[in-house]
Amino acid sequence: MNAANSTDLRFSVLGPVRAWHADRELDLGSPQQRAVLAALLLRRGHPVSLAELVDAVWGVEPPAAAVSVLRTYVSRLRKVLEPGRGPEDPPRTIVSVGDGYRARVPEQALDLAVFERRTAEAAKAVAAGEESTAAQLLHDALDGWPGAALAGVPGPLAESERARLAEERLSALENRLDLDVRLGRHGQVIAELMSLAGEHPLREELCRLLMLALYRSGRQAEALAAYRGTRATLVTELGIEPGAPLRELHARILATDASLNVGDPARPMAGETPPQEPQASVTPQQRQTRPSSTSAAQATAPASPAPQTKTPEPSARRPAYAPRLAQLPADLPTFTGREAELKATLGMLPLDGSAPATLVISAIGGMAGVGKTTLAVHLAHRVADRFPDGQLCVNLRGFDPTGSVMSSHEAIRVLLDALGVPPQRLPAGLEAQTALYRSVLAERRVLILLDNARDAEQVRPLLPGSPGCFVIVTSRNQLTGLVAGEGAHPLTLNQLTPAEAHEFLARRLGATRLEREPGAVDEIISRCALLPLALAVVAARAATHPDFPLSAIAEELRDSDDSLDAFAGDDITIDVRTVFSLSYEALSAPAARLFRLLGLHAGPDLSSPAAAALAGLTPRETRGLLVELTRAHLLTEYFPGRYTLHDLLRVYAAERVRAEETPRDRDLAVERLLYWYLHTAAAAYPLITPNRNPIPLDPPPASCRPLSFTTLDQAVDWCETERSNLVGAVHQAADSGQPSIAWQLPAVLWGFFYLRSHLGDWLDTTRTGLSAARAAQDSRGEARCLLDAAAALSNAKRYDEAIDHLHQAITACRQLGDADGTLRAVANLGDAYLQADKLDRAVEYSRRGLALAQAAGDIWGEGIILSNLGDGYQRLGRFDQAVDCLEQALTVLRESGNRWVEGVALDVLGTVHHRLGARDRAVAYYRQALDAHRDIGNRWGEGHTLGHLGDVQLAAGEQEAADGSWRQALGIFAEFDHPDAAKMQEKLRSLQLASR
Repeated sequence: MNAANSTDLRFSVLGPVRAWHADRELDLGSPQQRAVLAALLLRRGHPVSLAELVDAVWGVEPPAAAVSVLRTYVSRLRKVLEPGRGPEDPPRTIVSVGDGYRARVPEQALDLAVFERRTAEAAKAVAAGEESTAAQLLHDALDGWPGAALAGVPGPLAESERARLAEERLSALENRLDLDVRLGRHGQVIAELMSLAGEHPLREELCRLLMLALYRSGRQAEALAAYRGTRATLVTELGIEPGAPLRELHARILATDASLNVGDPARPMAGETPPQEPQASVTPQQRQTRPSSTSAAQATAPASPAPQTKTPEPSARRPAYAPRLAQLPADLPTFTGREAELKATLGMLPLDGSAPATLVISAIGGMAGVGKTTLAVHLAHRVADRFPDGQLCVNLRGFDPTGSVMSSHEAIRVLLDALGVPPQRLPAGLEAQTALYRSVLAERRVLILLDNARDAEQVRPLLPGSPGCFVIVTSRNQLTGLVAGEGAHPLTLNQLTPAEAHEFLARRLGATRLEREPGAVDEIISRCALLPLALAVVAARAATHPDFPLSAIAEELRDSDDSLDAFAGDDITIDVRTVFSLSYEALSAPAARLFRLLGLHAGPDLSSPAAAALAGLTPRETRGLLVELTRAHLLTEYFPGRYTLHDLLRVYAAERVRAEETPRDRDLAVERLLYWYLHTAAAAYPLITPNRNPIPLDPPPASCRPLSFTTLDQAVDWCETERSNLVGAVHQAADSGQPSIAWQLPAVLWGFFYLRSHLGDWLDTTRTGLSAARAAQDSRGEARCLLDAAAALSNAKRYDEAIDHLHQAITACRQLGDADGTLRAVANLGDAYLQADKLDRAVEYSRRGLALAQAAGDIWGEGIILSNLGDGYQRLGRFDQAVDCLEQALTVLRESGNRWVEGVALDVLGTVHHRLGARDRAVAYYRQALDAHRDIGNRWGEGHTLGHLGDVQLAAGEQEAADGSWRQALGIFAEFDHPDAAKMQEKLRSLQLASR
């Protein structure tokens, strides 16, 4: 067995549903496909029936083909999880059980199981009096939980499990915080408790722990204020008073109860016994005055011998002129999401909550409006208490609406002024001032936020020269110089997930308002393209007009779909168009031109060669411009050499190209791009469909450089990678006055669409090409499109339509004097009648086609027609004639190198011998057919032959073998959403019923 070892697989449901093989993350596909995997993982090795899976993914309104779609998802998951599994190897990770499936995943390979084991061990440790061990176990457990469980996974199961798991996480978090407070770490958890209490204002246990931590840190007034806030919320929203534990703690704090400074008020975990002996303590009044961020552990020595973690005191060497620094802007009260990013950044700091022993730099980058500053400020508040010498903050105005970028010289003077350095002490020159700045910061622990940086050169003089500080830098540019030269930790901020975007709106508009119009909310999120700034602008409009239905606001967005007008604001700092323009105007002229030309591209992504064609530049010139756009976060390189544009940036690029490029220049750019797609697809055509006559094409523009291929795999892989762009190019050609390209492109993609059974795209593009050819009165194009559309319709089992198209094609080709086209039409008509089970007509037209092919000396066509004629004879029961035709076909096919149809002829020979009762010979022919199909990657043909092989295996009494063959066939058909998947499912159901 070649399948990957299942013990190398790891799965995560505590956050987005993810999987890894060793250290390589796997692509788990669409959200619904991840929902299927999540349902299997959450059952922890127990079977999940098809009905349960349908309900988990879609609920009470599943689609008509839900079961078929589920099997497709399972098939795809198996391919991803076990990429080396051979076609006859049984699956090892997702196995079939009854009419459903179960996931065989070791406990240690699932993060939820690891979390539950650690929390259970923590409870045992508390019961045994091992509180430090319990706290570490809970810290470890929660560190493995990066964000909202099942983030982005749709369906009723995910919704209910998210709520359950969120409660589990919060309960574990409360236990961990309780232990941290017991162990004297109260100063280190205050910021976290404040944040959690704000997120969960009705949760009294969080308020209790916050009050206790504040009191033990000498912050009695703040502890009482926390109680008043929680009480007001409970009375206002629920009409109840706080519970007895909270009221009792409030009374004890009012009385300055000295016993609160020891561990007796802490809440016991399950099975825990309270400590028997009180610890020595001091009251807040007995403590020496100290800054509020200093840990109380420095003044209170618990009796426990466990080592204490201390938040550093402000440096004793602080200059006399240096005040307490607290320059951070206010944290956004509605901040939400970004759990994974916060976890990644917090992971750079010491786990024990202390300040770093070295200089740490976090470079937060991302496109305009993605929320870099908001995240940076929130992060800074989260860790501010670790830096007792205060916080500095300066806006470097790298992309300021006024255009006044702050120089490094100006910035360092602002920082020195904040540090209390008198003007008369400032030396001349940037170098000398930088030296003074670093001297003032020496041996001090300060958090420094450098917002909106232009580039690394602007930032470098502002970095401390000694350890212990934390610098957070935000920029729309990739600060690769800081990463390479100063060891900065890069964090690229992307748009929100759908779940985060929903929570974003809920925080601003209230969950109740969103629940009334879920469809409008989804549309708003979609049209805002998950960009925080756009969501904020729309939320502000909705909040200032509380009587407006959200559906009306969604309609406004819909009406301005091709512009950014709906995201305009009175304040230029939150006007999406203005914010984008600041990044755009900072580009070099060639990069700005390439960016706006990207607004003409119709596909979802593009490659570097495609971008070169669009711009009419050399690949080398284009690569440099793409790097500039990527560094400016106006373009995302999501895979080496492949780029994508955020939806709203695409709208902005389209606005700029309409405003700054002439209609002629826009048309030329689109023409270059379309010719590039056409001629590159034409280069793949002879490798995919060898010995077929090439499609006559006009030469591409001189600046267009199509790709070339040397192997079939290269050609097919390129077509598969570019499939969405190729389909988009057909429609763009039809819409932009390029009818020849609109029909030629589907014509050269014929073999690819057939080989990979992309029936939907095949039908869509041939119909679009046919309409374009007819509108342009292009008879040659119309005839070709009729032939190609008929082939697609026949493969989609729409035989009457295919036959009608072929009769039209025969007439069109004869009028054009196109002998080759007439031959194809007649031969394909024979095949269409054959598939429609109109066997007499099939034999008649196949014979006509054979005569035409032999007269023209077309041995390629002759081999195909002989194979079809042999199939017609076998269906009529004329087996001798069938064998003669098929053996002739094999001779001709092998002579012409037509391995493609050779597999089909071998399959039909297998069927003939199966019907004659020669089962061993039938199996041998089917095995040869499978080899031929697999040699050229004909998955559609492979599926059909596996189905036939299962038929003969069942007839021989080999039920298990038949089941295996049919399941492999079903996996292939489901993978391509092929209509024969339903037929294969019915065969498997019948086999199961018969075996009961």
